[in-house]
Amino acid sequence: MHESVLLEESLQGLVGPLSGHYVDGTFGRGGHTRALLALLNDDAAVLVMDKDPQAIECAEALAAQDSRVSVYHGSFADLPAALAQLGWPGVDGVLLDLGVSSPQLDQDERGFSFQRQGPLDMRMDNSSGPTVADYLNAVAEDELVTILRDYGEERFARRIAAAIVKARTEKAISTTLELAELVKTAHPRWEKHKHPATRTFQALRIAINRELDDLDALLSVVVDCLLPRGRLAVISFHSLEDRKVKQFMRQASQGPKVPRGVPLQGDLALGPLALVGKAIKPSEQEVRSNVRARSAVLRIAERRV
Repeated sequence: MHESVLLEESLQGLVGPLSGHYVDGTFGRGGHTRALLALLNDDAAVLVMDKDPQAIECAEALAAQDSRVSVYHGSFADLPAALAQLGWPGVDGVLLDLGVSSPQLDQDERGFSFQRQGPLDMRMDNSSGPTVADYLNAVAEDELVTILRDYGEERFARRIAAAIVKARTEKAISTTLELAELVKTAHPRWEKHKHPATRTFQALRIAINRELDDLDALLSVVVDCLLPRGRLAVISFHSLEDRKVKQFMRQASQGPKVPRGVPLQGDLALGPLALVGKAIKPSEQEVRSNVRARSAVLRIAERRV
């Protein structure tokens, strides 16, 4: 069962007009969407988006029960195209709950977990594209080092990449526990309370699903998709995502850069977004009841009038 992280806080920060148009860009199993629908009026509308075919099945079942729901199978990076299909000129709120969902982690056959035996897949859209196994058994060693270092912030990226490349010359790497054991053996210094393969699995998942590329693409267009006073609420689970969101919101809240000494007055000194409060983290009670919430960070910004 998937527990939606920062549910109350994200909806409080997101919802403006109760008859407005909203987007849940990461539907998952619909926890945020269902709570959002419960708040909204009958004439409101919610677009739900997800790459995962299983999530889309769940979303379509919800849409069959609630006419306010529209479904888009694809990345939230496609938001402008999805809105154009619906004929919406803009929305009152966009919610993103980034990263992998509990159902994806808990299904052995999806291959997301280093603690469960399964095929080395990790695709959020497992209906198309290469798997992590396909990628690992073909990628150049130097590229793999870069992926592990940039997306996993792995200090021992070169050592782990070398071990993977050596192992695949003897036998193709095909399962999650096979990769986890390989990384475990190659990793010289384990972090306390963290499996040594954690960062490697994170890096490969981000790479195969183009997660940071999709986030960059969404952030580059989201302001134009928001109506005046429309809000963007983003829940991140690791520093790479959160850093991008934080920097984007901060830069979008500031006016254009001009030479020193040139005065800016009124709205010219401001960017298109206004920050709403500070970063929000889960309460101790939420973390106790859902350990996967422990690293979550929620940031909210509003489009200026």
